[in-house]
Amino acid sequence: MSSPQHPVPRLLVRRWTQLFVGLFLYGIALALMIEAAVGLDPWTVFAQGADLQTGWGIGLVTVLIGALVLLLWIPLRQKPGIGTVLNVLIVGPALEVGLWAFEAPEELWARILIFGGGLALLAVATGLYVGAGFGPGPRDGLMTGAHARFGFPIWAVRGTIELTVLTIGWLLGGNVGLGTVAFALLIGPMVHVTLPRLRVPLPSDAAHSGAAAAGAASAAPAASAPATASADRGSAATPVAGPPQPDPSDPTNPTAPIVVVGS
Repeated sequence: MSSPQHPVPRLLVRRWTQLFVGLFLYGIALALMIEAAVGLDPWTVFAQGADLQTGWGIGLVTVLIGALVLLLWIPLRQKPGIGTVLNVLIVGPALEVGLWAFEAPEELWARILIFGGGLALLAVATGLYVGAGFGPGPRDGLMTGAHARFGFPIWAVRGTIELTVLTIGWLLGGNVGLGTVAFALLIGPMVHVTLPRLRVPLPSDAAHSGAAAAGAASAAPAASAPATASADRGSAATPVAGPPQPDPSDPTNPTAPIVVVGS
């Protein structure tokens, strides 16, 4: 009877493949939406506006913005994964490849179709690289880090940051339009569909599931034992007095909870 050979290396190959393919397709998707010229997501509006003012190229500007955002993780005490760093390095060059490969059509209906295709591809690409399990993108980490550090609601942090970069990008000349609204309304539900389907199941997931199942199985007999014994005797179970328990509020009690002040 044969058994699967080298499951862990195959899993790593799949994760790394998903990561690189997802990040590359993410850049291609951004390029499609830029070529459509019907509006962009807030961060790409910001990058496009900065490119128009500096002439550095939107791919390089995207890399620089990602690096600056990553630096903001330091005061937020966030630790980036390898996927976070590669996100900064790969998406910008992939975006330039997409701009080189595709040409913007003139007809509005064609540009709307291209934007829709880019948005769908972006949702798939996000599911691929996030589902690989190597860490979030730098912008997502900024939002979750601010939430964890200061306790602000995620929606408030995300809304404030994205509205700020959108406004700055628009003032710099970035493309804000119906596509910007479509992105805000649709990308969340679309990623909600793609991410669960593209997430790579890790060995730690199986270990956690097995531990939870084992804990539930062991708890069931223990919970039913008193009731069974009581039914066999034909009377209600009488609690058995045990040794006196220490008072948790007693400072001399070594099992009293420790409260760290100022943490």
